[in-house]
Order: sequence, then C-alpha cells, then structure tokens
Amino acid sequence: MTASRPHAYIAIDLGAESGRAIVGVLDGGRIELHEAHRFFHLPRRLPSGLHWDLIGLWGNVLEGTRKAIQWANERSLPIVSIGVDTWGVDYALLGKSGELLGIPHAYRDERNRPAMDRMIARVGREALYDATGIQLVWFNTLPQLFAQREAEPDMVDRADQLLFMPDLMHYFFTGKRVIESSIASTSQMIDPRTGRWAVDLLDKLDIPTRMLRETIPPGTPIGPLLTHVAADIGASDGLQVIAPASHDTASAMAAIPAAPSTNWCVLSSGTWSPMGTEIDRPCLTPEARDASFTNESGVAGTIRFLNNIPGLWLVQECRRHFEKQGQSYDYDRLTREAEQSEPFRTLVDPAHEPFHVPGDIPAKMAAFARDTGQPEPHSVGELVRCCLDSLAL
Repeated sequence: MTASRPHAYIAIDLGAESGRAIVGVLDGGRIELHEAHRFFHLPRRLPSGLHWDLIGLWGNVLEGTRKAIQWANERSLPIVSIGVDTWGVDYALLGKSGELLGIPHAYRDERNRPAMDRMIARVGREALYDATGIQLVWFNTLPQLFAQREAEPDMVDRADQLLFMPDLMHYFFTGKRVIESSIASTSQMIDPRTGRWAVDLLDKLDIPTRMLRETIPPGTPIGPLLTHVAADIGASDGLQVIAPASHDTASAMAAIPAAPSTNWCVLSSGTWSPMGTEIDRPCLTPEARDASFTNESGVAGTIRFLNNIPGLWLVQECRRHFEKQGQSYDYDRLTREAEQSEPFRTLVDPAHEPFHVPGDIPAKMAAFARDTGQPEPHSVGELVRCCLDSLAL
C-alpha cells in the first residue's frame, strides 16, 4: 500500500496591521507551514474618515497567492484550495451589479463611538447584549453601520449585499458572494442562540436587513477562481476557494490542541488579545455582560466565549510613530530596547479611550503619565517597555 501524496493548501491570513500568505503541506497526517509572503498594510485617513487601503490590500493578497503557488509548484505539490481569514467586524457594501459602494471604513473610525452611545440610548445595553451576546464596544459592525446610516442613508439603502472583509476577498477571487458564519458573528448582528441575524434588533435601529444573506459554515466550498484571477497568479484552472473559519481568532482557536472534556483558556495575542475558551452554547448572563465577554461562533458549532483585551496595538502605534520620525525598527529590536529599560517605571491603562484612536501614541502615553504622577517615557525602550509592562499587568 503506497503512502498518500503530500498536498498543499494556501491560507491568506490578514491581520489589522499585516498580512501573510502561508502554504500548508499535509503529509501523512502531519502539517508543515511555510510563509511565502508577508506585508504591512494600514488604514488611511480620507475626508470621509478612516478607510482601509483596499486596492493595496488586494494587490498584496494576489502577490502572496502567486508566491505561494510558485513555492508549491517548484516542489511539485498539488494545491487543493485557497482560503482567507481576517480581523473581525469590518465590512463592505455592494450594489446589485456587485460593485463596491464606497471604500470600507476601518473599525477605529472616530464616528463609531458617538454612534454606539446613540444606539444604547435607543434600545438599552441589556437589550443589545441579550440579542447578540457581543461585548458592548464601539468598533463592532453594528455601530459602524448605524454611523453609516446616519451619515449617508442612501448608501445603506441602496446596498444589495453586505460582505465582511474575508468574504470580500473570496468574492474578488471567485465572483461568488457569501458570508461565512464565524466572521458574521463578530458583527453584533447575529443571535448566538440561533446563528441567524437578529432582525428584531436591527429593525429597532433602522438597519435594512435585505442586504444580509444566510451565512455558511466553515469548510464550505465557495467556487473556483475567476479565469482572470487564475491567469494573473499562475493558478491552474478550477482551483477551489473554500471558506475557512474566516475570523482569524476562530481559526486560531480551532487549532488549539486541547483535549476534549477538559477546562482550558487561551490568550491569542496580536493587535488585540482575545482571552477565553470554547463552550457548547452561548452564555448571556448579566455577569458575562458586565465582564464584557463576547459570544462568537467557531468551528463545528462551538461558541468562542472571550474578552477582547487591548493587545499589541500600542507597540504597533509606537513603531509607526518612530518611522514617521525617520527611525526604522523591527519588532526584535524594539523588544531588545525594552529589555534594557527599567521595568515598571511607567504604567498606563491600555483600555484608556484615547489609546484606541490612531495617532501619536507616545504623546498620549506621556499625558497619561503626567495625569497619574508618573515619570514620562521618552526613549524608545522606555515607551515600548511601558506598553509591554502595562499589557502584561
């Protein structure tokens, strides 16, 4: 009996600061991961607010996929499928023809906070949480849509379909418009008990629901690559795109080697640091609401019960600030600078609201230090050490 031939799978993993193309090689029950491409991407501020550089992002996705295919072809590895995961909550609106209605906003857009306050005033915190099981934070899809509806109602009314960011990438690959369930669950628009859209809540907030299609579970085939896409990236005809758990945290939690029927908790640290576990059914108690725990869908019908803790965004913003000053640092060097600095010299609250908004994080950290009677961090090492000590605590 001959052993099965190794096969390759291409994963496009997009975070809120960087993206990468990974080739997973499955060989005899063992998987090896090979990074084919990595790139940075950032939202850009336009007169209409903070938007993602969508064309640049798609260009890097194509480049990464092209490099991944080339890597596999050089090793004569047959490629089974492609799938995309991304950060949560952000979305795009499409018209009937499939054309984009505007450039997708980034979730840190300042207009979302007052929109969240107005939503709570209209329906109440308890009703919002009971309907969706999602922590009440201003960057969710629902306050974003509410803000868009207030700013330009015609755009939302004209939308034929809403797609989340990984769904949009899958649409660009295949021309097929579908919504995967794990990414939809981050929106604050899904009832976690049923997995369906929380239509009653959306009606109370005057959010049109005809643009919301039924979701598909992770692992669902979407379709083959469009002909022009396949030609552009050097792919064979018929290469399939399959929806993974397309929220990055859902894919991360699916990979945890936890034994069945055991208690476990995970911290998945990136721009955000979700901490939590998987449960069989949603937990919508007042205690869960007050502790800001969220109920998002995972793989095989599980619920990701977690808290989205501020993550390495503070360090990322410091790095961007240094680059604007003409100082280029990779993360290894920033870590070394922090190691050589005095520990616990200055501490900040990473959940402090000004820290969530892009722009001059070092100045905001200095202001926090002055307001709390602490020494201001000045050097690169002091700033990064302050970030890391504060996040750890």
